[in-house]
Amino acid sequence: MPPTPEEMPTKAKDSGLKTLDPGINYVVSGLERSGTSLMMQMLSAGGLPLAFDDLRRPDEHNPRGYFELEGGKIITRLMHKTFPMETYRGRFLKITAFGLLYLPPGKYKIIYMQRDLDEILDSMEKMAKTTDPQREETKRSFHRLNAKVLQDLHARTDVDLLLINFNEILRNPSAQLQEICQFLQPYPCDYDNMLLVIDQRLYRQRR
Repeated sequence: MPPTPEEMPTKAKDSGLKTLDPGINYVVSGLERSGTSLMMQMLSAGGLPLAFDDLRRPDEHNPRGYFELEGGKIITRLMHKTFPMETYRGRFLKITAFGLLYLPPGKYKIIYMQRDLDEILDSMEKMAKTTDPQREETKRSFHRLNAKVLQDLHARTDVDLLLINFNEILRNPSAQLQEICQFLQPYPCDYDNMLLVIDQRLYRQRR
């Protein structure tokens, strides 16, 4: 059968002039609005290679961009086993948490963003310009998804996982950046440029 429109590949842009380990898929993940775009911005500023495209443009919610590939269609393609993870080895991809449940066997280094769930829900409500009438149930659902994804990742032998807390990046960026750079060794990252990306003015839904 021919691929559906959701499964059609999109030409990716490359950030950086090199790749990391060509045998490893590098992934930035986390729940929506957990700071995944900020992490991609930091990695880009640090000189690390990313793969993304322009299908989702910057807006008031992410003024520096979303750094997504295929406008978020990766998850659908992972579910259908049509996304070519091998094509993107050595470069960071952004895949939100639910998609990690469908990662094929391979070799992965994953930076997983965590954030206060009420801040995530505040941010989602602001994007939707509405109030979630089932907010507490939504919060429980997000908590269950987060727990399920992390449980699965910890159980896999092909995943090297680094947990980074969005709130701590804003409170104590030096310690968080040191962890990231250590996780990526032996590949260098530009610590100073990564630090410059962190802008307290963009931390708008804080508790």
